[in-house]
Amino acid sequence: MSDACGVSRRTIFRDLETLRAAGVPLAFDSNGQRFHIPETYFLAPTNLSSEEALSVMVLCHELGDGTGLPYYSSARRAATKLENSLPEHMKRQLREMSSSVEIKLNPVLQPEEAQSAYQSLVDASGHRQNVRIKYRSIFDGDVIQTKISPYKLLFSRHSWYVIGRSSIHRAVRTFKVNRIEQIETLDEPFEIPQNFQVDRFLRNAWHMIPEPGPDQQIIIRFDPLVAQNVAEVQWHKSQEIHWNEDGSIDFEVKVSGIREISWWILGYGSRAKVIQPESLKELIASHARKILENYNNPVPSHSQGEN
Repeated sequence: MSDACGVSRRTIFRDLETLRAAGVPLAFDSNGQRFHIPETYFLAPTNLSSEEALSVMVLCHELGDGTGLPYYSSARRAATKLENSLPEHMKRQLREMSSSVEIKLNPVLQPEEAQSAYQSLVDASGHRQNVRIKYRSIFDGDVIQTKISPYKLLFSRHSWYVIGRSSIHRAVRTFKVNRIEQIETLDEPFEIPQNFQVDRFLRNAWHMIPEPGPDQQIIIRFDPLVAQNVAEVQWHKSQEIHWNEDGSIDFEVKVSGIREISWWILGYGSRAKVIQPESLKELIASHARKILENYNNPVPSHSQGEN
C-alpha cells in the first residue's frame, strides 16, 4: 500500500487509524495480506432528528404500492430499516402520524414488457450503447422500428420516457417506455452531443413532445366555474393568469406545438374557449365535430345469444 500510494508505512497506518476513528470497520485478510471494508458496511449511521426520521418514513409508507413511482420499493425498504432502529416511543409516534396522513397518487399500469425495457434502457444509457426498439407510435399511427441512442431517461406524470436520437426520424425524439414492445441492446457505442440538454430539447413543450416551428402564444378563456381550479395550479413554466371582472380568467402560455395542449383544453369541455391562435381554434373545433359525430351515430348494440 505504501509503495502503491507513494507514501511511508507510517502514513498508511495513520490513515487506517483515521478510518477506524471515523467509524469505518476495517478487517485484515491474512491470506490476501490486505485490509478491507466488510461488504455489510455501506453507510455510517446518520443523526436524524425525530421530525426528519418520521417525515421520511411517513412519506415512504403512505405513497402506496402500484403508483408507478420510480425507486419506490427501494425507498420503502430503506424506511423499514430506519424504522427498526428507532426507539419504541418514536415507533409509537410514527404509527400515530401514519394513521392521520394519507397520500393518494393515480396508479399507472406498468406491464412486464415496460419494466424490462426500462432496465435495458438504463443499462444501455449508462454504457452508451444503442438499442433497437419496436414501438407503438401514436403520432405515426403504427408500430415502428427504429434504432435510438438513449441520451436520457425522464420520469414525468407517472410515466417513464426515453429521449434520444432516432434513426428513422434522423433527429432526437421522445419515446414513452411502456409503448416499447420489443428492445434489443446493440454492440454499437454512441456519444451524447456536448450541447444536449433536456430543457433545451423540450423547449416550451406543454409536456414532453416539442413540435417543429416557432413557439406560439396561446390564450384560453376559462369561465368562472373552473377559473379558480385552473389558476391555482402551475401548469407550465411560461403561464400567466389574467382575471376578468366576471370571474373568468384568460390563461396565457407560450408553447412549442399545439397538439399536446389541445387534449388538456378539451378536458374542460365548454368551460374553455381558445382566443388565439387560429390554428388551435381549428384543431379544437375539429375534435369537437368528431365528438359530436360519435354521439350522432349510435353504437350498434350487441345482443346476447340465447342459451
